[in-house]
Formats: sequence, C-alpha cells, structure tokens
Amino acid sequence: MSEQATSYTCPNCGGSMHYDAALGKLKCDYCDSVFSVEEVKKAFAEKNQKGEEQGAKRAQSAEKEDWGGNVRTFHCPNCGAELVTDETTVSMTCPYCGNPAVLAGKFADVRKPDYVIPFRIQKEQAVEKLKQYYRDKKLLPGSFARDNQVKKIQGVYVPYWLFSGSVYADVAFEGTNSETHREGDFEVTRTRHYDVRRAGTVAFSRIPADGSTRMADDLMDSVEPYDYGKLCPFAYEYLPGYAADKYDVEAKDCEARADMRAANTAVEAMRSTVTGYGAVAERGRRTTVHREKTEYAMMPVWMLHTKWNGKDFCFAMNGETGKMTGNLPVSPGRAAAWFAGIMAVWAVLLLLVLSLIDGEVTTGNLLIALLCGGVAATVTIGAMVRQMKPVQTATRAAGYVREGGVRLEVSQDRYTHTTETRIRVESPDREGPHGGGPGGPGGPGGHRR
Repeated sequence: MSEQATSYTCPNCGGSMHYDAALGKLKCDYCDSVFSVEEVKKAFAEKNQKGEEQGAKRAQSAEKEDWGGNVRTFHCPNCGAELVTDETTVSMTCPYCGNPAVLAGKFADVRKPDYVIPFRIQKEQAVEKLKQYYRDKKLLPGSFARDNQVKKIQGVYVPYWLFSGSVYADVAFEGTNSETHREGDFEVTRTRHYDVRRAGTVAFSRIPADGSTRMADDLMDSVEPYDYGKLCPFAYEYLPGYAADKYDVEAKDCEARADMRAANTAVEAMRSTVTGYGAVAERGRRTTVHREKTEYAMMPVWMLHTKWNGKDFCFAMNGETGKMTGNLPVSPGRAAAWFAGIMAVWAVLLLLVLSLIDGEVTTGNLLIALLCGGVAATVTIGAMVRQMKPVQTATRAAGYVREGGVRLEVSQDRYTHTTETRIRVESPDREGPHGGGPGGPGGPGGHRR
C-alpha cells in the first residue's frame, strides 16, 4: 500500500504551489496566485487528515514494502509516478514532474511537530550568501572562490528538540591576590589565597538539538541561533517546495547534549560573580539538571554542496537569519606568506624599540625580536585558521538563558593562607661567587604562612 500524498494545487488554475519565503505565503508556479497559509490549510485540511489516518493504519499494521523495511512508496498526485522514500521523509519534490508533495501520514506514528520557523531566505539569496562567505578569507586558495561551483542546493526543514529547564550549579574556586615589592636585594611576592564558593540556579529556555542522523550535529549547532520570535504553530502548508524530515533520534537521546551546554553555562554564570581577585581557578563543580519541557520544532536550513579539486564541501545556512557556516580549505602558501610578513613587521618594530633603549643593535636584541615576532605570527595565523574552520560542536547555551534567569544562592569567600616568594635581584655593583645566581645564597625560594 502506497502512502497518501498531498499535492498543494492552486485553487485558480490547478498548478502546483510552493511556500514563498519572500512573501511568507504559498504561490502558484503557473499563474502566480498567492494564498495565505491559513487559506490553504482550510482548503487541504481533509486531504491531510486522510493522509494521517492512512499513516496511522499503516503504523498499526506495521506493513513492510517489498523494497525493504525502511522505505515507503507513494504515488505523485500530479503525474502518478510511484516514488520511493525512506521512513523519515515528510516533504519532497517529484523528480519527474517537479511537483511538491507532502506525506502527512509520516507523522501518524510519531510525535507531530509543535512549531515551525518558515523559510525567509530564498535560494538565490543563499547562493549569494555563500559567495559573500568566501570574501575576506585571507588564507582561502585563490582558485577556490573562482572555480568552486554549487553542485546541489536544497532547502530542508530539520527536526529539532527544544529543551527548557534549569541547572543548579555548586562551584568551588580558588581566588588569589598578589603584591610584589623590593626588600634590599630581593624581589618579594606575597600571595593571599582564598577558598571561594558560588552556588545558584540558572534557568534556560529552548536549548536546541537536531534530531536527524542525516545532519551533522556540529554543522547544525553552528547555524544557531534561530529567532524564536518567528516560531509558528506547525502546519503542513509551510513545507511545499522544501525537503522535510521527521526525527529519527529520540528526544531522550539528545538530552545529554543540551544538559552539557546548560551545565557549562551555569558554571560560567557562577564564575562571573567572583570578583575582586587577580586570578581565579576552578577547583570543582557539581551540577544538577532539572528538565521542565521538551518541544519539537522544524527549523529551516539551506544545504549547499560544492566540489573543488575532487573534494566535496558542505555548507549550511540558517534559512531564517541567513547565518552561513562551513569549513574552508587553507592554502599552505598563503599561510606561510602571511606568517613571514607578520613576523617581519613585529620583529622590525620590536628591534627598533630595543635598539633605542640600548643605543645599538645587538645579537641578543635581534634574537628577542625574532622570537617575539614568531610568537605574534603564530597567534595571528592560528586565529585566521580558526576563521576558516568555524564548524564546531556547541558546548555553551548562554543565548538560551531566560531573562532574569540567573539566581545566586550561595556566596562564600574565605581567606586560607599566604605564600611568599623571594628572588634575589642582580645588582650591577655586586659581583662575585655570591652574586645572586640560582646556586648562590638568597636564590629563588618561597614559603607559606
């Protein structure tokens, strides 16, 4: 038995319709008639209901197709072609006639989405955004932007679980304050140590985690955040013209990702309340996650696939905000040239300063200038490379802390002890066997009191 598919056809001319991201409405591909989501929802309510009922019967009978247990078939309502899809596909386009089709029955045996954020960015805009993404990337091979071509672009509604709740964080820190002064031939540093404890609750709202194995978690994390102000109650009428998958990863299997992000952010919130110290180090933490609500939403993502030098590159763009992400190749030649240039500039500037101080250019000054220039170049190139590789698994959830959601409940600071370090300072007028070298009397040392 094939799935019941709904084809959203124009009430005026019978042509196929798609959801137009620019208009925020459904538009006919032939006569350009435009209809609101509510208008189309009412017109096709019966067809969608039949699809859901058929899907429910299918789920109860657990019928398997001859194609295999993980695939389903449906007939295109427009041209009649029999098409094969997997279990997660909810919306697709017929490859024969180009007609968008929605399989409402796919939600019959699983939870139906609570919300959807409609596409706002159009396909042409997504391609242009990708070109802009290449700009100002100093380490990008010159031929990449010139020869790299988009081979496939697809708008996809990705299933997301949204987790709301709170985290109780109890964190121990060590705070220190140091002061240094001169005592005769010694430089003395005294450091006061404190045991610091902060504990409190941080409330979060809708931390997202994608529920599709087709989508790389780090790529989906990297297109965040979504504008939750654009969340709409779910309706099939937003899907025509785009691919859509139902979740194949259960909410319980995504909880650990959201919990980790929330816990890390709660600890950081406690750390932000520790002030008045020259240095602070975390000594231990205890976090407890309290989940309140889990929601299910479909989020818009443009997936762009390109090819360069025989390698495939995948980029993702938030279909609502336009945020683009994806890792780019690094040109070794350009990286080396930038490293040499940065190192030379820093080395020359530092050498000039040192030569003005000493009145001459010495070998020691030259070595110091080259070393510092190399460090500056390494740090700068590292930052430039990270700009080329922005796709990362999210470990924080600061953007999802509720307004006024941080509540500090315990704040304790207790002085514990003082440590002292004494270092003999070389004096130009004192030389000899006891002149302050590491092995002589009064060398580096310290004690606690």
